[in-house]
Amino acid sequence: MKRNYKPEGRRHRRRNWQRGYSRWQNNERYRLEAASGSTNSSTSAGSSGSAQSSSVPELPGFYYDPEKNRYFRLLPGHNNCNPLTKEEIVKKEMEKKRLLHLEEEKKRKKSSRPGLNASLLLQKQQLGLLPSTTYCRRFHELKVGCMERKEVSLVNPEPIGAGTHNYEFILADSACDRLFVVNDVENGFCKYGLLNLNGLWKDVPTVESHDHPYFTNQKVVTACWASMNAPDSHVLVCLLGKPEAPGCVSLMPAWYFRNMAANYDDVRPEVVYNIRISNAWTCAWCLNPLLECSFAAGLQNQVLVLNTVTNVQHTYRTGSDVLAQQFATQTLLLYNGCRSGEVFSIDLRVPYISPNKWKKGVSFSQSSSIACLRLLKDENYMVVSDMSGQIKLWDLRMVKYVQKYEGHVNSYAHLPVHVKDDDGLLLAVGQDCYTRIWNFQDAQLLRTIPSPHPASKDSIPSVAFSSYQGGSRPVPGLLMAVKKDLYHFTYGSNDN
Repeated sequence: MKRNYKPEGRRHRRRNWQRGYSRWQNNERYRLEAASGSTNSSTSAGSSGSAQSSSVPELPGFYYDPEKNRYFRLLPGHNNCNPLTKEEIVKKEMEKKRLLHLEEEKKRKKSSRPGLNASLLLQKQQLGLLPSTTYCRRFHELKVGCMERKEVSLVNPEPIGAGTHNYEFILADSACDRLFVVNDVENGFCKYGLLNLNGLWKDVPTVESHDHPYFTNQKVVTACWASMNAPDSHVLVCLLGKPEAPGCVSLMPAWYFRNMAANYDDVRPEVVYNIRISNAWTCAWCLNPLLECSFAAGLQNQVLVLNTVTNVQHTYRTGSDVLAQQFATQTLLLYNGCRSGEVFSIDLRVPYISPNKWKKGVSFSQSSSIACLRLLKDENYMVVSDMSGQIKLWDLRMVKYVQKYEGHVNSYAHLPVHVKDDDGLLLAVGQDCYTRIWNFQDAQLLRTIPSPHPASKDSIPSVAFSSYQGGSRPVPGLLMAVKKDLYHFTYGSNDN
């Protein structure tokens, strides 16, 4: 009996050839459509790259280059001499965007609102058409648009290599006379110290550095200024734990830093308060006189409140890690922001019973982990930012947000927000390394400042802003620490 022979291998090869030919035809059609789209949109030079890339479909494992008008295969980041990876593509596009924005900064308009200038503001204020508070806020809005960048020189009384290490973050005191600075040193070490801002008024701005006597091999997670025997007399520092060294929270006097003893009275504590705490994410100092010399620490699934004089501590169990905290000054409330996105308050007037037997006060949530909390002077309002890039102004009485600030970029970082409600400004630095300034009342984006350095994960700027910073001779503006450099964006004299 004869068997019918079916050439399965030949049919399989033919089907594969037909599939490959149709795929090649589709790619050719997409390439021709992109080429025709690029010729039609050649008149708009500023948006040609984005228009071309958006008109071309995204193929898995391939990258479309609008300049060369073709697809390139994405390679893994290893075992290749010159790999083309998605990270390198994004980094290249971000750098091109940053350089373009730096050029636009030189040519941009000084005012974000049409017709806003100093002479018009002064005329309206003199005629009584503009309230004094609105005049001050419009004036700061105008000056923020005129800020000019200057590089700041670092002066150290004792040359120990100051200015040779990357800045981790900077933190201004309440009077904006000093900065607490954390620097990243080689081999995993950190150093921290104070910068005196009295030299910012000079033509070449200078700051004087006062360093800590020794380095630490533990990372500084967060810090805040503390008022023990004088305003901002101490610094509260949270250090990350290691297997060989547990984490701790240290309270050290400002005179502990070099050459700062002359700024304080003779009555000073002789020791540095130190408590071992593992996994401390945040800390906050209480300025309410009813709870003197106390601080809070946000830990893993709990909150710690401790009095540094009596050494009495209370622990409150939570269902999530506490990443942000702030005490109210008019009431005995402690606000906490969690990894789960929840924000809640602890009423410290209620007698403490146990870690599990307590009730939350105000409670609400945002869509992602909380990165920062900022109570306003009117403590019925709070600014909350999270790790999805949302910044919202909440009314704590109605428990609903009343304003939203668009444009901030954040996906996982613990980035602070700076609120200057007297000046009508809100500032934040995103993971894209852009510093954004909003009008606090109407949430209008006033200015977007690109970083002076190429954007990367380890070069996110840290900023401090004040309309009167600089010590004995106030010089308003924005201080920015990036990599090894410190910049001062001072209010410009151009009123156009």
